[in-house]
Amino acid sequence: MTIFSAGELADLFDDSAYGREKYTEPAPSDELVAEVEAELGYRLPAAYVELCRRRNGGTLRRNCFPTEGVHVWAEDHVAVTGLRAIGRTATWSLLGDLGSPFMQSEWGYPEIGVCFADTPTAGHSEFMLDYRECGPEGEPLVVIVDQEDDYRVSFLAPDFATFIRGLVPEDEFLDDPEEALAEEFETVEEGSFSPIVLRGLAALGPVLENGEASIRAIGRRIVREKGFFALHADADSHLMYATMFLLYSSLTTARSREDFLYEDPADRSYEHPCYAMMIPSSYTGQPYGFTTGGWAPGFVEDWWDAQIALGGIVAVAGGFRFARETEVGLVRVLNVLGRA
Repeated sequence: MTIFSAGELADLFDDSAYGREKYTEPAPSDELVAEVEAELGYRLPAAYVELCRRRNGGTLRRNCFPTEGVHVWAEDHVAVTGLRAIGRTATWSLLGDLGSPFMQSEWGYPEIGVCFADTPTAGHSEFMLDYRECGPEGEPLVVIVDQEDDYRVSFLAPDFATFIRGLVPEDEFLDDPEEALAEEFETVEEGSFSPIVLRGLAALGPVLENGEASIRAIGRRIVREKGFFALHADADSHLMYATMFLLYSSLTTARSREDFLYEDPADRSYEHPCYAMMIPSSYTGQPYGFTTGGWAPGFVEDWWDAQIALGGIVAVAGGFRFARETEVGLVRVLNVLGRA
C-alpha cells in the first residue's frame, strides 16, 4: 500500500536545474537504502523511502511549513530549500559532501537522528528526523534545529508523511504586495551592513568614492527588477557577488572558492571573512539588516567558476584574487553607481 497519492506529490518539487544537479539522484534500490541506513545508524521512515523512489531529492516548489511559536525563519512558517536524496553522490544527499554526517560532525548538529532537509539559512538551521523517543528503528518526529540559538530543537510534525503533506507554497505567506515591496526597498536603502562589509568598505576607502551608496544602488536595481531582494544568476546579482569579493579581498586572500564562500567551522565569527557572513543571512550574535535572508550557493559557485574561466579571477601567491584589469573595471562601475 502506498503512503502518498499522486496528487499529494504532484507539485512538491520545482524541477530546477540547480536542484537536479545538487540534490537529486536516481531512485534508490533496496540495497542502497539498506547501505545508507546502516551508515546513518537509523531506519528511514517508509514515507521517506517511498517519496525518494518517486523523486529522489530536489529543491521544492511547496517550500514552507506553517508553524506557531517556532521563530527560526518567520513568525508563522519555516522555509525548506531542498530534500536530501537517499544516496551519496549528490552534494546534498544524505551521505553527500554536505549530507547529514557532515552537518553533525562539522557544524555540530546534535546526534538525535538524521538531517534530511536544509533551509535558506545556508546551514544555520536544519530539518531533522528525531529518533530520541522512538529509537533508531522507530518512527521519528520531524523537528527543526536552530544552530544560531544554541541548537534549539523545535517540534514540527509527528512523522515525515505529515510534514510533507503540510508543505505549502511560499506565496501563501506573502504580505500585501505594495507593503512587501516597500519592506524590500527599506532593506536595501536603510539596512545596516555586516561587520565584514563595513571593514571592507573602510579598507577600500581610498579607492571607492562612496562604496555604501554603490552597494545600495545595486540592491535597489535588484528590487526594482524582481520585486524582492535576492541574488541569482542575473547581471546585477553577478555585480553584487563581485562587489562582495572585492570587499573580501581587501581583508584577506581567498585560498579557494570555498574559503571565500563559507565560514571556517573552527571560527564562525565576523573576524573570519566569508561571503556567507557578508550578505546572505543576518547573524543573531551581531545582526545586520542589509541581507537577502538566505542564499543558494550554486549561483555564487557558478559565478566564481565563470570568472576563473574568463580570467577575471586569477591565481596569485596564497590563493585567488581579481585580475588587475577586472578590479579596475569593477571599481569604475561602482564609483559611477555611487554617484547616481
